[in-house]
Amino acid sequence: MTNLATLVLLVRHGQTPTTGTSLPGRAPGLHLAETGLAQAEAAAMRIGALKRVDAVYASPLERTRETAAPIAKGRTLRAKIDRGLLECDFGEWTGRSLKELAKLKEWSTVQRYPSGFRFPGGESFTEMQSRITTALARLVDRHRGGVVVAVSHADPIKAAVADALGTHLDLFQRIVISPCSITAVSYGRGGPAVLTVNSLAEPLSTLGPS
Repeated sequence: MTNLATLVLLVRHGQTPTTGTSLPGRAPGLHLAETGLAQAEAAAMRIGALKRVDAVYASPLERTRETAAPIAKGRTLRAKIDRGLLECDFGEWTGRSLKELAKLKEWSTVQRYPSGFRFPGGESFTEMQSRITTALARLVDRHRGGVVVAVSHADPIKAAVADALGTHLDLFQRIVISPCSITAVSYGRGGPAVLTVNSLAEPLSTLGPS
């Protein structure tokens, strides 16, 4: 087995008509807004400046696949679907407005003690973190020493970053992941190295351990 590190670029999908107002979760039929399509093209241009990209993966939802499409096209690759990159299953909270949810007593737990919370009829944050980190480990093993783009959602990416930093899941809400931001983690034999989080502008070609 090679000792070369694998660079994973975690990309949040672009803006949708519901971004910042509701919790769409895994409900089908939500597409990128015009702003989100433009954000996806900009992310593709940034990633296109890299010397190599070995594979592009996306969660099965429309908004992630639409974000991955220009990234893959720019590298003459086909975006592959990986269910491990899916949004958290919000269960009965799916589709509800954030203003409405913020009034619930459970909302404080979501923000301050997420490791102890399970969405009614859905997934726990702990299960979500285990799922995304398992998926990333699988992709790293498949593309050892390469560069992989993984298009996912805000909460799974935050959970993956917390894991890579060795930060407890209860603090993951402190991590900000904006639409179409790029987060870079290098997975090597000695463990992960977080190179950038929530990157929206700086060149990716300069990434590397200090």
